[in-house]
Amino acid sequence: MQRMMSFLLLAVLAGGTLSAQTFTVKSNELGGQATNRQYGNVFGWHGENISPELHWENVPAGTQSFAVTMYDKDAPTGSGFWHWIIFNIPADITELKSDAGNLAGNLAPAGSIQSNNDASMPGYLGPCPPPGPIHEYLITVYALKTKLSLDKNASPALVGFYLNGNAIGKASLVMYGQNKN
Repeated sequence: MQRMMSFLLLAVLAGGTLSAQTFTVKSNELGGQATNRQYGNVFGWHGENISPELHWENVPAGTQSFAVTMYDKDAPTGSGFWHWIIFNIPADITELKSDAGNLAGNLAPAGSIQSNNDASMPGYLGPCPPPGPIHEYLITVYALKTKLSLDKNASPALVGFYLNGNAIGKASLVMYGQNKN
């Protein structure tokens, strides 16, 4: 009988009644494909260059700050292209409003830092793919064990180094974009 009770307890535990929730990022604006709203307005593009609304849930214990990045691994640079890097988002914030990547709009959370993207500009730069295959834009939210001691002039590679060294969790979603010209 004791063996049977132990088996039932294990079965209940394995069934997920006590399992932890997964750190997840979502967007009410993104549906898989970039729209003119998210596309950039440089390199011959005439998009609105509005960063998407993002929200996350099930934050890992011990999170002291967040960071968000948007990276295009398919850019024809040999090293990809960083479109957006914002870090030191306070730990009590779990959402970025639409257009938070626009520095002039002042919609980013107080205390957060938007460092330079690969076009050497701070803030959001929407997808601007050249003609050719579809590009995959990886948007990642990092839960960090500390705030980063970097400023807006930090290169994307340096910020990435610190993000990966201080991440206690990360959640991603993908947005696709293509130049059909």
